Amino acid sequence: MAQMWSCTGLRWAGGGPGLVWDGGRSSALTWGKRVAFAVVDGGGRTCVGARGNACPVSATVSGRSVGARCEECGRLDRAHSVAADTIADDLRPYSVYLAWFGPGMVKVGITAVERGSARLLEQGAVVFSWLGRGPLMAARRSEELLRTVLGVPDRIPYDAKRAVRSALPDVEARAAEVRELHARAVRLGGWPESLERMPFEAVDHAGAFGLDGLPPAWGVVGELVAGGVVSGELVAAAGPDLHLATERGVVVLDTRLMTGWELTAADADAALTVPVRELRDAAVQDGLF
Repeated sequence: MAQMWSCTGLRWAGGGPGLVWDGGRSSALTWGKRVAFAVVDGGGRTCVGARGNACPVSATVSGRSVGARCEECGRLDRAHSVAADTIADDLRPYSVYLAWFGPGMVKVGITAVERGSARLLEQGAVVFSWLGRGPLMAARRSEELLRTVLGVPDRIPYDAKRAVRSALPDVEARAAEVRELHARAVRLGGWPESLERMPFEAVDHAGAFGLDGLPPAWGVVGELVAGGVVSGELVAAAGPDLHLATERGVVVLDTRLMTGWELTAADADAALTVPVRELRDAAVQDGLF
């Protein structure tokens, strides 16, 4: 009987990507590695639960959901999310950052200081700079200040990020847009006194993501389906996305779609059979691979 695995997501450790499986085992991902897995036939996708707890009803969830949670578990997860602004008593220090994903695509966000740059890798930020550091609510007020006064968004759609990764300007041009916005931001009045302003220092992730010479992606996996196969050579990874060279060209797999499914290894030369939508504009194994 083929061994089955459940993926808990893509993690960036030591600057490199790896898929993590139930039980804590991980599979390091390197450029040129063949990624090939099949979704177990006859089953469905089940809710992954929330806050480390299993879904009490093992609810079925849509194959297109990147959260892989039912309504109740999704509500519980959001209720304890810093991103959803529902926690006010977190005493940890937070960093405010500016993240660049492509020309005209800069966002503001916050992350716990203890996490370092992990959040930026997880989002697929090509370039970022710290802007400030301080208590959670001060960081929140600074984030809101940039949104309201400078019109800086706190979200960039993933399809917009994916569409430009293969046609980025050079490293100096990438940093320039962040530098200019950083300068405008630190000149603003109304900064919380408890927030320490940080000097501009661009950190570029293009090398970590493998974006130099990246071929354009023509499509994005829309969902996994029972019996479906994903197979391709890894050419880049950014945020939760794997860019895979397949017999149909480069296709992007959002690894968040893998959670909640039972998966098994597939032949390395297997064809890609899961639904793909066109990307427009914008012995005992340690794992499957």
